[in-house]
Amino acid sequence: MYTIKEILQMQVAPALGCTEPVAIALCTAAAASLLKNKKVEKIKLSVDPNIYKNGMAVSIPGAKGGYGIDLACALGFVGGNPELKLEVLQPIGDQELNQAKKLVSEKKIEIQLLKEKKLHIRAVLTNESETAEAVIEDLHDNLTQLKYNEKAIAEHCLINKTKNTQNDVHKMEKWIKEKNLEDLVAMIEELDDDDYAFLQEGVDFNLHLAKYGLLHGSGLGVASTFERLVREGLIQKDMILAARILTSAASDARMSGVKMPAMSSAGSGNHGLTAILPIWAMRDYLKLDDDRLVLKAIALSHIITAYIKSHTGRLSAVCGCSVAAGAGATGGITYLLGGNLKHISDAIKNLIEDLAGVICDGAKASCALKLSTAAGTAVQSALFAVHGLNVKATDGIISITPEQTMRNIGQLSTEGMIETDRTILKIMLEKQFQVDEGEIS
Repeated sequence: MYTIKEILQMQVAPALGCTEPVAIALCTAAAASLLKNKKVEKIKLSVDPNIYKNGMAVSIPGAKGGYGIDLACALGFVGGNPELKLEVLQPIGDQELNQAKKLVSEKKIEIQLLKEKKLHIRAVLTNESETAEAVIEDLHDNLTQLKYNEKAIAEHCLINKTKNTQNDVHKMEKWIKEKNLEDLVAMIEELDDDDYAFLQEGVDFNLHLAKYGLLHGSGLGVASTFERLVREGLIQKDMILAARILTSAASDARMSGVKMPAMSSAGSGNHGLTAILPIWAMRDYLKLDDDRLVLKAIALSHIITAYIKSHTGRLSAVCGCSVAAGAGATGGITYLLGGNLKHISDAIKNLIEDLAGVICDGAKASCALKLSTAAGTAVQSALFAVHGLNVKATDGIISITPEQTMRNIGQLSTEGMIETDRTILKIMLEKQFQVDEGEIS
């Protein structure tokens, strides 16, 4: 039996920068912390295909627009603080960035692409007299192994901090899979003052990113372009567009490497943006007097997101921001609109039928487009549901129950799109080679 407090503690946490390059930096920083001689002759980094896919092209916090798996690895070595977990790159400044770039240019980092599908990162650092190794598995901040001069370190504060968390998350995911939507909705009645304060902190983190993205036109500039179109009278701002602007603005900032944390959900910062901000955007339109009602809706969003991610896995060929966090957001918005359990169920089905085909082709600036779509569709699906529009169980992958529909998304992700995931990575690798060779302007 898990309480909502325990689920929120396991699933919702601050993350500085895109989670995959940050996890790479964390792994390398953990290995570097073991070295007595802080010099390195070679770093061998091994990552699974999805970490590779999501780490290739997204800007890294503190890197001034710099990106790449090798740079993330180098930054973790020269200045990362592994005790900060997913905020490991907080200490990075200009000096560390220059040192990291030098490591990359000297070609001291070797990257190996693994065949295994589960989340896996291994960093092996060597110098004249030492070898240090760290391994992250299953969760982005789950350090499972440390070695110094090829001898395993059985007890270490970095491992002890994560060992219990990993076990708890796996047990929780197994437990939550057995719940139904009614159980999930009932859990939000358990929230206490500390939970509300924590949920508000998540809102504040993500709003700061959104405000930065709008003010500076960060990243791809999806949100600032929406705003310009409104000013020019080409489109009108309603609650759907408000959700799209707020959510994409935060993604614009985050994906451009702004050194500000996001409140993540189910191990992903972008999931956290999608799970939280479309719901917060409804606040002014619905003229709600009590922010606690909005925070309850956000708690429901996190729980639904966790439920779907327990079926799809942390990383897959399907865009989790769309089908997991998007489903969470539409559930929360439907709750805010006064919808009952059937309405919430219908909204989730509406969204999944709409967005099930959205692929994950890595983390990058254009994720803001997908978050914008997910946010707008979350609002639309909720409005449709409370006004009687719902996708029938005879349609496609939709089932009679929302639980089976969400399980179907898991099956699609873990079984049906294995070859799709390989093809996506193949295309990205071929394109990367062309970029390196100067074939793409």
